[in-house]
Amino acid sequence: MAEAVLIDLFGLKLNSQNNCHQTLLKTLNAVQNHHADKAKFLCIICCGNISCERGGENDICELETSNGLLTLLKEFETVSKPSMAASLYTIKQKIDEKNLSSIKVIVPMHRKTLMKAFIDQLFTEVYNFEFEDLQVSLKDGLLKQSTEINMITAHELEEIQNEIETYLRSLPALNGELAIITTPSIPDIFIHGFTTRTGGISYIPTLSSFNLFSSSKRRDPKVVVQENLRRLANAAGFNAEKFHRIKPDHASEVWIMGKKEPESYDAITTNQRGVTVAALGADCIPIVFADPVKKACGVAHSGWKGTLLGVAMTTVNAMIAEYGCSLEDIIVVLGPSVGPCCFTLPRESANTFHNLHPACVRLFDSPNPYVDLRKATRLRAEGSQFEASWGKKFTRPHLQNNQSKMDWRWDSSSRVPALQA
Repeated sequence: MAEAVLIDLFGLKLNSQNNCHQTLLKTLNAVQNHHADKAKFLCIICCGNISCERGGENDICELETSNGLLTLLKEFETVSKPSMAASLYTIKQKIDEKNLSSIKVIVPMHRKTLMKAFIDQLFTEVYNFEFEDLQVSLKDGLLKQSTEINMITAHELEEIQNEIETYLRSLPALNGELAIITTPSIPDIFIHGFTTRTGGISYIPTLSSFNLFSSSKRRDPKVVVQENLRRLANAAGFNAEKFHRIKPDHASEVWIMGKKEPESYDAITTNQRGVTVAALGADCIPIVFADPVKKACGVAHSGWKGTLLGVAMTTVNAMIAEYGCSLEDIIVVLGPSVGPCCFTLPRESANTFHNLHPACVRLFDSPNPYVDLRKATRLRAEGSQFEASWGKKFTRPHLQNNQSKMDWRWDSSSRVPALQA
């Protein structure tokens, strides 16, 4: 049984002919009878060109009350927007607020393929869609069997994508303006920075507004992440088409750009010009590496497993082996991450950090001791004779545009240290 039911009347012209009203009334009655008990969201999608016999501007709400339709319509929420992209994105927000995932769409047959194309762009695999035919044609506002269009042309798909992109670009930034954290340790020949929680359009509560990672297991679709990336590229001055992010496996695999790309990796190094590499992080530590002499750079994602496996050391070693970098020339910067106040592990896992150095663990005798990933990452690097560049060139990043403070509370989205060679 569906948790949400959507009835698509977008662009459909209704008149006061009885057969039109009766069929629509029958559809709404069926939805209410079959879904009202479980469905938490009943919605009609319409737009400004829906009309009735009187041609009023209040769309479907001006239908005759004598046929009982208006009374029934009050049981449904109406979303009326100038575009299908705006309508579906508004509905998606309402569905996400209620944490619903099972959705039934009642749509005219000739619009089903079009509707699916919009849904494929705006929703992820978290949602389960079921489609039912609404036997309505546009011709003269009459009801008759319509033909389903099974194919959508490349031009139509491009128009759908353009409509969605245009709408998303019009949305205001959430939770504040876009901010980029930089460090004076990295020379100007590299574009670099760490994003924060603000300035994007992602509204999912468990993600920052500037989420930069899409997944089939998340509610944030790829088009939203792409819009966040577009805004970042414009602000930082890099080409979003040449943006490469890690594919984390919480290990220590490094992709040397130019060689065959592994299926998963927690670090990237490159000496190519004009490309941007990025490592995602939230509680895990994003790390930037830069060698201004060899003009090579890299990024790494260091979670607790990656820290123990030495992903930072592996990245440095890759830069030395591939680009002839000297250890003393490599600059390393740790980005924002979960602090020792907030990150715990089961005692068995925390014991490994304690063996590395007792200062890496607090309340060791508790079932879930607190672990300092930052200290552990630094100690692991120093243990590999990396202390020359680490101790000399490691500095705390600072905020661009003179931002006075930043909230580093843990969230489950992403912060990206992006570095362009």
